Amino acid sequence: GGTGGLGAVVARYLVAERGVRDLVLTSRRGPDAPGAGELAEELTTLGARVDIVACDVSDRDAVRALVASLVAGRGLLAVVHAAGVGDNGLVGALSPERVDGVLAPKADAAWWLHEATGGLDLAAFVLFSSAGGLVLTAGQGNYAAANVFLDALAARRRAEGLPATSMAFGFWDVGAGLGRYLGEVDRRRMASQGLPVLSHEAGLELFAAGLERGEATVVPLRVDTAALRTRTDEVPALLRALAP
Repeated sequence: GGTGGLGAVVARYLVAERGVRDLVLTSRRGPDAPGAGELAEELTTLGARVDIVACDVSDRDAVRALVASLVAGRGLLAVVHAAGVGDNGLVGALSPERVDGVLAPKADAAWWLHEATGGLDLAAFVLFSSAGGLVLTAGQGNYAAANVFLDALAARRRAEGLPATSMAFGFWDVGAGLGRYLGEVDRRRMASQGLPVLSHEAGLELFAAGLERGEATVVPLRVDTAALRTRTDEVPALLRALAP
């Protein structure tokens, strides 16, 4: 998920703010993805060596081949997994194909990355999860399951002594990826529910804080406790303690 949405935002942050000077960004379309060339040029101007590679991370063999090529060449020190798609619907409307379509690029891909990097001395293994598995609205059963899997994988890796941080973000308004579907009505609705969207700047601040926490799972989520107290529907259990 490196060429669009949150992946591109994080790539810019890693180069401009964290001093990363060697990145491989992957997506299904690789250099043919919209904006990929401009992103590579921007990061190169900032002083980084950047390669954009086509890789379907839901394909186990493709992930293994990618990791093997990196290990044999420039080396691999860290992984940031930001791929994902949405296909919202109530549970009764979710066919096996709709569930698989959401789990594959997020949950399956995370597991293939976990397998393929086994034995490597990684500095970080970061998974972009979502608060959709914890507190957000109905209609995201498949997406919620995929993200909770990432949280569990991070916990397992930590238990095995491996680096892992799963970041269950609230909705990050970056105008790309899933965020490109977010309209003003959606923003107002989420704010009224006590879960306002994250700005670009706030998201990056929370990303940096999550890296420093040293925990398997963090939940970078804005919560408006005053708005929570005005809700007339059932408040998610995780939030009830915040707004008694």
